[in-house]
Amino acid sequence: MHWLQRGGIISPAMEVMHTATDVNNRSLVRIAVDDRESRSQVIESLRLQPYVQLEVRRLSVGDYEVGTEWVFERKTIHDFAASLADGRLFHQVSRLARCPNGSALILEGPDQDRAETGISPEAWQGTLISIGLAFRLPVIRSADPEETARLLIYAANQVGRRRDAVFVTAGRRARTLERQRIRMLTALPQIGPHRARLLLNHFGSIAAVVQAAREELMEVRGIGEHIAREIRAFVAGDGVSSSDSATTPQMQDDGPE
Repeated sequence: MHWLQRGGIISPAMEVMHTATDVNNRSLVRIAVDDRESRSQVIESLRLQPYVQLEVRRLSVGDYEVGTEWVFERKTIHDFAASLADGRLFHQVSRLARCPNGSALILEGPDQDRAETGISPEAWQGTLISIGLAFRLPVIRSADPEETARLLIYAANQVGRRRDAVFVTAGRRARTLERQRIRMLTALPQIGPHRARLLLNHFGSIAAVVQAAREELMEVRGIGEHIAREIRAFVAGDGVSSSDSATTPQMQDDGPE
């Protein structure tokens, strides 16, 4: 384990002396980075910042750890597309979402890179929505490595501020979370607040709803074969939407919202 500073590698003793000097002027931002990211341009950008120290070590999950409270996985748009194509993406997202503290996915690259991946806009949006709905994992967009570095520094500063945040009571927070989950589920095709509540009551969580098979979805009152099929298609990101199949006679079996 070692620390990277603007001039290169510094010893622990040098690090302590440097910290004692700089804390008098401005708090240092410490970011741990996975050693497999050590050649990325993000690290080069972070090293140019005088108040950033990078600890390079093997992280069990994610690419960057900010203040031991937030873990970030960084993927370029092409990396994201490759992980989606070979089936690794949702396994990685699942591990990231299980972090005991906060975690997020940084999606890096210009918007035009998405068109070069060959993935349809519907599949792309379906994947991002699945990550947000099923795993409740924030996806943060970044244009380039320099912006990713700025986002990590901003996150480190926010961690310090969050420690002083005032939290609402447990009962109020529980009611707020339920409303948020219902609102998230209404992003699914043909799912309004009533059906969203039925789904949440039946499955217990957003993750269980999104991962449910078509037959399991059809066990919920008001969810017929047509809606169940649309939900599965939407989550899978194959581009099927209610507008594509509005003429399907099975829609009549599902009843009104």
